[in-house]
Amino acid sequence: MTIKQEKEARPPARGRHHRFRERIRRNALLYTAWRAGVFTIGSAVLIGGLIMMVTPGPGLVGIVVGLAILSTEFAWAQRALHRAKAAADRAKEQAFDPRRRRRNLILGTVTTILVAAAATAYLAIYGLKVPWHIEDPAFWT
Repeated sequence: MTIKQEKEARPPARGRHHRFRERIRRNALLYTAWRAGVFTIGSAVLIGGLIMMVTPGPGLVGIVVGLAILSTEFAWAQRALHRAKAAADRAKEQAFDPRRRRRNLILGTVTTILVAAAATAYLAIYGLKVPWHIEDPAFWT
């Protein structure tokens, strides 16, 4: 066999990451431990993203990153990530619709005016009294 034929017969050179993953996949115990670790970390990030949907924080980013971590080992997570990306693309297209943008701008402006009017009315009726200004300290003793 010539050198040229040997080079063509060899599989293409892969990086360290691919060789590492192949080595893990060959050992059943390591592969199971690897998948358990990926599941644990991915699930933790995904649950953190879900929690951040109702608390302050980047919830959508956490969900997408969690699904991306899980999709490295699990086909169901890959499908869910694909659906999430498709939904994000649809939402982006809808957000750039001129009629919806105009409607949202009008609703935001009206809401801002109503909140400002309510705050002004409250201050006109009750005035600005800070909670730490106590008129009669004897009341608390």
